[in-house]
Amino acid sequence: MYELTVETAQDVHEVEALFDLCFAPGREALSSYRLRDDIASVASLNQVARDPGGILAGAIRFWPVRVGSVAALLLGPVAVHPTRQGEGLAARLIRDALECAKSQGWARVMLVGDAPYYARFGFTRLDDVVMPPPTNPDRVLGRALQPQAWQGVVGEVSRWQGTMPSGLK
Repeated sequence: MYELTVETAQDVHEVEALFDLCFAPGREALSSYRLRDDIASVASLNQVARDPGGILAGAIRFWPVRVGSVAALLLGPVAVHPTRQGEGLAARLIRDALECAKSQGWARVMLVGDAPYYARFGFTRLDDVVMPPPTNPDRVLGRALQPQAWQGVVGEVSRWQGTMPSGLK
């Protein structure tokens, strides 16, 4: 059994090491990382999963972005230690974090990922949303946390500017 908690400052180095272990060495060269550079993540949604011995098994993070003129969450990265994969931990992290995002008032979440994998969490292709290149448009996925939240949302994904408006977590 794993305990999911909000990521703290004490977790950061360990989480970064997990991401380095789980992803390609050039992960920070991806276009999604340009959207995160020097932008604070949504700390209240970032989670870690630890086993009963306190060993880090997984982590998930979220970042604020703009799609056209509206706010959205960018999910990722999400990672599970290679020795813990296949236990459903990534699914638990994703489901729990999406519920937290919804309860905090977020309307929409997007990510760049494998459509067949993320479909089970309600993600579908966002045909009218454009990630910075080089991103395969088939991998740009979104999920509405509020009814019709993606309806009519079109445009380029851009970096968050300013502070979070009140009423929006």
